[in-house]
Amino acid sequence: MSWLDFLKKQTPAMPDASAEPQRLDLPIFPLAAVLFPGGVLSLKVFEQRYLDMSAACMKDGTPFGVCLIASGKEVGQTALPHQIGTLAHIDSGDMPQLGILMLEVRGGRRFRIVSRSTQPDGLLHAQIELLDEPARREVPTAQQGLLPLLQKIAGELGPEKMPKPHAFDDAAWVGYRLTEVLPVQALAKQKLLELDDPVARLEILFTYLSQRKLVL
Repeated sequence: MSWLDFLKKQTPAMPDASAEPQRLDLPIFPLAAVLFPGGVLSLKVFEQRYLDMSAACMKDGTPFGVCLIASGKEVGQTALPHQIGTLAHIDSGDMPQLGILMLEVRGGRRFRIVSRSTQPDGLLHAQIELLDEPARREVPTAQQGLLPLLQKIAGELGPEKMPKPHAFDDAAWVGYRLTEVLPVQALAKQKLLELDDPVARLEILFTYLSQRKLVL
């Protein structure tokens, strides 16, 4: 059974609709990658629409949204994004040559796209709802076997790829970090990003990895 087939059998937790969500308007950068809260992503920006977007975000100190592409491509005609994405806060930007901007971004809050529009230059803008993260929960005893694997990965990647502080006692942090480093389809990572329950995410990860004898 493939990783994606395995995930399709899982039932995601439904979001809590009791609280009024916070809404924002922001530009969207559709990518062939998934950004997770607390994760880091290196971006090579060269299309004028995204150069302008990045310059405005750096000037104003505001984030943009990163969403996995549902259909289309990163370059050229505006791609259709998945509805759930992550705020991208720019940590640094460098232009090694004219017209090429290298960005380092860090993932913030998850969000859901409510509506979107495409500007004349092809930049996608959206009204988004910020998604609430559940209260901090410890990694359950049943999934503690994930920790040695993640600790080993963190040591191999180093602080540039998995920045400190590490939170091996936080179920959400552990789930996000494991998911972002697994060599699986981006759509499978997207399904795990969309889960609201961090323990459910760990249960899926543990079951899948234990079936492949990667955790005990």
